[in-house]
Amino acid sequence: MALYRTPDLDARDLAVLGAIEQHRVRLRHFLSAPRRWKGQLRRNLRAQAMRGSNSIEGYDVSLDDAIALLEGEEPLDTDQRTVLEVTGYRNAMTYIQQLSADPDFHLDESLLRSLHFMMLGHDLTKSPGQYRRAAIYVRDEDAGEIVYEGPDFGSVQPLMSELVAGLEQLDDVPGESPILVTAAMAHLNLVMVHPFRDGNGRMARCLQTMILARNQILEPEFSSIEEWLGRNIADYYQVLADVGRGAWHPEYDAHEWVKFNLRAHYIQAQTVLQRVTVAEEVWKRLLEVASRERLPERAVMALYNAALGLKVRRPVYEVDADLETGTANRDLKLMVQAGLLDAHGETRGRYYVGTRPLRQLYAEERAAVGRRIVEPYDTVDADLSPPPRKRMTTVG
Repeated sequence: MALYRTPDLDARDLAVLGAIEQHRVRLRHFLSAPRRWKGQLRRNLRAQAMRGSNSIEGYDVSLDDAIALLEGEEPLDTDQRTVLEVTGYRNAMTYIQQLSADPDFHLDESLLRSLHFMMLGHDLTKSPGQYRRAAIYVRDEDAGEIVYEGPDFGSVQPLMSELVAGLEQLDDVPGESPILVTAAMAHLNLVMVHPFRDGNGRMARCLQTMILARNQILEPEFSSIEEWLGRNIADYYQVLADVGRGAWHPEYDAHEWVKFNLRAHYIQAQTVLQRVTVAEEVWKRLLEVASRERLPERAVMALYNAALGLKVRRPVYEVDADLETGTANRDLKLMVQAGLLDAHGETRGRYYVGTRPLRQLYAEERAAVGRRIVEPYDTVDADLSPPPRKRMTTVG
């Protein structure tokens, strides 16, 4: 048995890796100092990653509802099936976060199978936590054709054992493959082996994020490319198709896949850096607003998300500001009276949205920072708009 081999990196790949490291250094500088906006930004990035990975599988959830699910709250607009899928993914990724700093961490097949059960345990018909025992195919629903056939099911166990054995030493060792490349190749090999009846894409992306988190590339929320993949679904499927060519072919060159991942890391790092910069400035201005309106400083925790256009829910504000229910309700009422929030709905379904002046404040700071994304490879298109989605299903 043999997996896809890590390709040799060329000079441009190495240059992009160096540029990504520069972004990582800048992010570490921002994140090393205590900043009260960091918790909100971290949660929003987690929600974006969760949305991105699940949207690739056709499970769409708004950012507001993704944040609600992260906090254990009932979503406002998401159907129950999607809630179960997204919640399963949340549980697996939360566990990965906990493992990332565990000195006794050990990667083995039982861990991967356990993560798979966390994701799909709500649907026992998909054999959560078990390797498949039959042939498997990926079908392009739009074209009505089979686009990939996984290796024979008898090969799954030895291939997964080989994959895990190669990942037991998760260190970015000089002279060996950089950890960004190692994580990308783990993603590729798992998704090409397609070891499970369902959820293989999410498991592959989960494994990639786990490797990055374990090696302290950055905190998981700041190093994951799942949000970017969710915004570039067609490109993601296309590069997998180009490398796989319709079936299990580990002898084929995976260089195009590695370049695709390095580009994703570079662009996502720029995006996160811009968000960090905007968060810093928005928080400063909101502190001034709170002072002017004679609001408690903690109110900025609600005003920040409202300025971004997100819905503010009282239970989440309670947790963020460590308040009792009565105090949280009084704070929110004061923010409404100050013309900063508008209330919608009743009782458990009540939420608050930022008024136009509050949202304008965020828009001004975002415009000041700009949205200029520099491409790492000169020949790659810089348009980041979401392409038309392909609907892929796994049959087997």
